[in-house]
This record gives sequence, C-alpha cells and structure tokens, in this order.
Amino acid sequence: MDAHLAGWLGLALRWGHVITGIAWIGTSFYFNWLNSRMALPSRAEAGVSGELWSVHGGGFYRVVKYSVAPERLPQTLHWFKWEAYFTWFTGFLLLVLIYYLQADAYLVRPGISGATAVAVGLATLLVSWLVYDVLCRSPLAGVPAALGAAIFLLFTALAWALTQVMSPRAAYLHMGAAIGTIMAANVFAVIIPSQRRMVDALSHGRAPDGREGLQAALRSLHNNYFTLPVVFTMVSGHSPGTYGHAWGWAILAGLALVGVGTRHWFNLRNQGRRAAWLLPAAGLGLATLAFLTAPSPAARAAADDQGVSFGAVRVVIAQRCAPCHSSAPTLPGFTAPAAGIAFDTPDQIRGQAERIQAVAVAAETMPLGNLTEMTADERALIGRWVRGGAALR
Repeated sequence: MDAHLAGWLGLALRWGHVITGIAWIGTSFYFNWLNSRMALPSRAEAGVSGELWSVHGGGFYRVVKYSVAPERLPQTLHWFKWEAYFTWFTGFLLLVLIYYLQADAYLVRPGISGATAVAVGLATLLVSWLVYDVLCRSPLAGVPAALGAAIFLLFTALAWALTQVMSPRAAYLHMGAAIGTIMAANVFAVIIPSQRRMVDALSHGRAPDGREGLQAALRSLHNNYFTLPVVFTMVSGHSPGTYGHAWGWAILAGLALVGVGTRHWFNLRNQGRRAAWLLPAAGLGLATLAFLTAPSPAARAAADDQGVSFGAVRVVIAQRCAPCHSSAPTLPGFTAPAAGIAFDTPDQIRGQAERIQAVAVAAETMPLGNLTEMTADERALIGRWVRGGAALR
C-alpha cells in the first residue's frame, strides 16, 4: 500500500476509533452514574423503582427507572449499541493495518514468524471471549470477588504469554484488543439480546422475565471496570518505559489494578459511599510502579564504571537511528523526522536517552523492523550508556 494512503487511512481509523470510543465510554459512565443516583420515586407509579432529577444546558430532566419494564413500550425506544460495535470495528481495522500487514516491523519478537504472531493475535481475541464467557456463566458468577480475581489472573497470564511471542508494544495493544473484544461481545451477545427478548415479550403481551437482565447487568458492570485499563492500552505507545521494561507484563497488571481501583472509587462515590483511602491507594500504586521501574543507583554506577563514551553511542545512533530520526531522513519513504523526533545534535540524543533505552534496548521495537540492522552489541552499548547517566556524559 502507498505510504501516503496508508498514513491517511491510519489517521481516519484512529480518529474514528477515538470518536466512537468516547461515545461508548461516555454512555457507559453516564448510565452507571444514573443507576447509582436513582432515588425512590416522589410519587407512586406502576412498576417504577426509582427516579432522578437533573439540570443540564438550561433544561430540567426527570428520568425514571422501571423495576423490570413498563406496561407498554413507547413508539420510540433508544438503543445504545452502535458505539460499541464501531469502536471495536475501527480498532480491529487499525490492528490489521498497523500490526498484521506490517507484522515483521511492528508485531513479532526476534525468532518468531509474522504469520505465527498474527495467528496468535487473532486467536487471542476469540479465545479470550470464550473463556471469559464460560467463567461468567459458571458458579463463580455468584461470587463477584472470586470471579473478578479469576479474570484478573487469566488476563495477567495472557499478558505474560503475549510478551513471549510479540514485541512488547504489540503485546500491550493486543491485551487492550482482547479486553475490548470482550466488552463489545458483551454488548452484542449478552446485553442487547437480553434486552431484545424483554422487548419482544412486552410486544406480545407477555410479562418479561426479570432474570434476563442478570447476566446483562453483570456484563455491563464488567465493561465499566474494564474501561480504564483499556484506555491505558490505547495510549500505552506513548509510554515506552512501561511496555519496554523487562517486566512489562507485570507492570501492565499493576496499571490495570490502578485503573480498576480508580473506577471503583468513582462507582462508590456515585452511590454515596465514601472510600477515602481508595483513590490515594491507586495514586500510591502508580508511584510505586514508577519507583520499581526506575534504574537502580547500583546499576547506574556499575554501567558508569564501564566508561561508555557518548562518542561511541553517537556513532551507533547516526548509523542505526538517524536514517529515520533526522531533519533530513535518508531512509526511503521518510520526508520528516519519524514521530517528530530527531537525533541530529548531542542535546537531542541526550534528551531522548530514556526513550531510546526503552524502545531500542528493552523493547527492541526500534529501529523499525530493524531495517538498519542494529546489532545486539550496539543495543547493549546504548543500554550501558543510558543506565550510566546518559544525560551527564
């Protein structure tokens, strides 16, 4: 595919993915807030279990919730599903465009074929949903804490397994894609069908089965807690210090817990329940991960003793990185510095030292597809230089 066309196609898909994702997440957050804020109705109405008054944009609104369903349906009934479907669809197309059609450049670890990695990626999406669905229909569904723990442990195991086959950045994105697939499948295969059966019962004069909503409510709750971890994986490409770390899969698990804890604090707050410790605990967890991933002073001192000079590193950067990252790139297809990052001056190189360490040494995702053939010794050289205090040398 022409590079210019691929760039604009990628832009359109990313933009569409973000737009539909915002719409989906927004409705999810709003309806969870709505359910939490429902109060007893001010006057008795048949079948009504709660009501909520609000003001927005100069207007007053009264929302009522039925314990099961109204006696008869209105002429117009609004459904919330297309946001989920299009978020998943645009995300999957992005996965294909960036990672599957360019598997050798972005997807695979050294020694793994592109076809194998693509097969693993596709299988991950399908198998993740099947396993999750079985768990939700098992006796564990009656013990929310146990079900949540089982799902978390399986996700953590999957993150570790993906890092053995894919590049670290691709593994993070596939974890997000797997959870996003589960969320969209929850809407498509459980939530919407249960609502349709309830609507169908009302349309034919039958009393809807209230049990239809139990699985739908469980899946909707899960989607609510999955949201923040998925959002992180969407933007994780900007944080090479996470996916590029040797324990990147464990860092992702820790960040997922931070996201779930943050979401839980909001959910409790919406219910009028206070857990003042929860949000600070999430912040402390984030700070702990930052501390644990920082290079140790001992490692820096040991590397410094090896006397890696900036001159030696600059030669490697010029040969292996500057063909793409320069104000005048020499690699075909590049007319400007890749990602806006140039390594033309010592200050530019030193300013990006930690990022170079993350993507070229730890994650080995750069140079792109290793087109410039950076060697293992050269990566090790850069690593020793960075750990030894690159900005000062």
